[in-house]
Amino acid sequence: MVNKIVLDQASMQRALTRITYEILEHNKGGQNLILVGVKTRGEYLAHRIADRLEQLEGVQIPVMAIDISDYRDDRLSNHTKLGLDEDDRVNIIDKNIVLVDDVLFTGRTTRAALDALIQIGRPKTISLAVLIDRGHRELPIRADFVGKNIPTAQNEKIQVRVKEIDDVDEVEIVH
Repeated sequence: MVNKIVLDQASMQRALTRITYEILEHNKGGQNLILVGVKTRGEYLAHRIADRLEQLEGVQIPVMAIDISDYRDDRLSNHTKLGLDEDDRVNIIDKNIVLVDDVLFTGRTTRAALDALIQIGRPKTISLAVLIDRGHRELPIRADFVGKNIPTAQNEKIQVRVKEIDDVDEVEIVH
């Protein structure tokens, strides 16, 4: 089978813009809002959404990056470190958090990110924004903001590429 590009640069930008407007509408603006990007690509997507929010609302939204490696349930860990870099740490207590990731699949990455966030503080709300929802959930998790739903077979993979790392913006189904 042939790999298939399902989002090019322009459609990826439109999806992120749509997510940004939905976040604004849901949160009634950008006040009391923090974006938390799941490393690696979710971090870059969170920064793009924050930049667009600043253009639209004139408000700078804090962005943090979270590494969920030590919180995965498919790896042994003793949670020796929090998922957030000390330099990125912002007080999340009573804030509205939007967790940003590139692909939602089984839900296990999202669950790990929730565990890491809750360990640092108790936010007012946590919403989930994903560029791609590909289905096949193993946990009862759903995204609040979705760029594009792309139904996939179990044996297919979704590859998200971002300019900051891959020199191109695109999403591809890999067989």
